[in-house]
Amino acid sequence: MLIGDAKYNSYISILREELVPAMGCTEPIAIAYAAALARKQMGGAMPTVVSIGVSGNIIKNVKSVVVPNTGGLKGIASAVAAGVIAGDSDKLLQVISDVTDEQREDIRRFLANVPIEIRAAKSNLVFDIDVTLRGSGRMSNVRLVNNHTNICHMECDGVVLTDTQVTEQPEDNLTDKRVLNTLEIVEFADILRIEDVEDIIARQAEYNYAIAQEGMRGEYGGCVGKAIVEAMGGTVWNRAKAMAAAGSDARMSGCELPVVILSGSGNQGITASVPVIEYAREIGASREKLYRALVLSDLLTIHQKSGIGRLSAFCGAVSAGSASGAAIAYLDGGGADAVAHTIVNALAIISGMVCDGAKASCAGKIAASVEAGIIGYSMYKCGREFRSGDGIVTKGVDRTIANVGRLAKDGMRQTDEEILRIMLHDVEATE
Repeated sequence: MLIGDAKYNSYISILREELVPAMGCTEPIAIAYAAALARKQMGGAMPTVVSIGVSGNIIKNVKSVVVPNTGGLKGIASAVAAGVIAGDSDKLLQVISDVTDEQREDIRRFLANVPIEIRAAKSNLVFDIDVTLRGSGRMSNVRLVNNHTNICHMECDGVVLTDTQVTEQPEDNLTDKRVLNTLEIVEFADILRIEDVEDIIARQAEYNYAIAQEGMRGEYGGCVGKAIVEAMGGTVWNRAKAMAAAGSDARMSGCELPVVILSGSGNQGITASVPVIEYAREIGASREKLYRALVLSDLLTIHQKSGIGRLSAFCGAVSAGSASGAAIAYLDGGGADAVAHTIVNALAIISGMVCDGAKASCAGKIAASVEAGIIGYSMYKCGREFRSGDGIVTKGVDRTIANVGRLAKDGMRQTDEEILRIMLHDVEATE
């Protein structure tokens, strides 16, 4: 046995830190959370001037998605207004989960009447949100860095309430993910005491499958999930892709159902879980086996993302799609060898997919990523594999994962900057 009590407990902590509920795309929700927290510090005073500084990746992931419970509003200013008017900061990433019709009208009036200055963040951090509210002689400021609820600075009327050192290590306030490796993740899934995580895994299965079902029922975004089944048929493999895509269809278009996120992303949370649930339903897997497979998929996604970062030019669905393929292999009785080969094969296929922000087409990228995971597992079942030296593939699954992390974090930094320039130019061209 490779895992001792200390590492076992670290794995549990990582799952509890990462598997949290959120409503809507997490970047606009983080803005709403910061705005709601800043408003709370002002008591009953209503801001008459708002200033918000955001990093480039925040801009990229906010501009094209609907902010839930706003009646279809998009963008940074809408997220700020929703947080100020209707946000409950105690609910964290479900900050605007309870908005009345009257508040929706107030949000629109606030946008029409209150100047909201949007500027680039002063830091070079990938994740930086800095909200300042002024009004009735009062001032409050909240700054989030590195992840969606990490408050590094908060003050009101010149009194500093929170102030922590900002580092360029985004995981400083979280459990060290360097403890993760593929072999031990498989062992952990095997030996896990289900009761240690049952509450969070059950919630993940319930929330994420529910929004996938809603996506298949409704008319959201590009209806990628529906299109897959309508055009390709209802095999379990097509349903695995379609249901995951449908969850994103709904989420990116402002569906008001919550999602359990993973590595800071609802789309990754959906991609890591929904295909696994769909396959488990198909083969009649027990609830215990499903939960073990979901834990495996979650931790494999986190393991891959830890070398990439929460926001980058690399599409996070790739990590989650390869992990869900590996979890399907696990549901079929596969062990560490099946898991490792599935991941390597999938990463060899699709590691070039870029993230050009949160928007409707994320659903298509999710479907493609799940497809790569399924192909990766199919290759393993047929005794086929990509070998060391095939592109960025190298000997050993964790070394291949490290190569992908290096590609995404370092190699694609300039790509990320160019994507943002293209997106901002397109915005200016349409104004």
